Amino acid sequence: MREACRMSAEIRDICAAAVAPGVTTGEIDDLVIEYCKKYNVSASFFEYPGGRYAPDFPGHLCVSLNDEVIHGIPDRNRVIMPGDLVKTDVGIFKNGFNGDTSRTVALGVTDPEVLRLVEVTRQCLKAGIAACGPGVHLGDVGYAIQKVAEDAGFGVVRDWIGHGVGRTVHEDPEVPNYGTPGTKLVLKPGMTIAIEPMITMTKAGEKTNVLDNGWTVVTRDGSLSAHFEHTVAITDDGCEILTLPADYP
Repeated sequence: MREACRMSAEIRDICAAAVAPGVTTGEIDDLVIEYCKKYNVSASFFEYPGGRYAPDFPGHLCVSLNDEVIHGIPDRNRVIMPGDLVKTDVGIFKNGFNGDTSRTVALGVTDPEVLRLVEVTRQCLKAGIAACGPGVHLGDVGYAIQKVAEDAGFGVVRDWIGHGVGRTVHEDPEVPNYGTPGTKLVLKPGMTIAIEPMITMTKAGEKTNVLDNGWTVVTRDGSLSAHFEHTVAITDDGCEILTLPADYP
């Protein structure tokens, strides 16, 4: 699993570095395809089952822009523009295990409030990770994330949450980005979870809709959102981030 997570982090940062004006989200997807071919691994999200109401996911990563919270479908006709908030979310499957990680790129953004949204979301991720450890309730983790976001005046998406990661890329337990201390599942050594705050510019943005493609989640009021994610392992004395390089987040 360490190797799947290391590779997930590597391709995450390759994709983030490729975000530039004029690049299409489909071209970002091509980078994941090339990476998987080069290292003989699989993209965790490609053909992820859509269930009864959606087709299987057609992309090799999610690229979500602006008011799109998560699950943006790569498109060779969708051009990234200056001022876009670009969220790249990717997982690699190797040797029976998955990694899952994401980051937000503020491309040429100068609005200080938008930049603050991105930074606060990054701090939410750090707060959630700092709260993790054996004997900690998931409600404590969610509360730590929620407090940072709401103290800064931003909204926390409740319809979509973090999750366990392992043999499958999405598995139990559910890991909400909000909560009440002392509630929910107690973390134990050996658990691996994805912590992924999804924070919105407005409180109204906490409410979301899914586009007609069956996948892409957007804020209901059209407000901007940011998203960061790490896969974390619970250890005997705390936790370990599996999807680092050392300079991230």
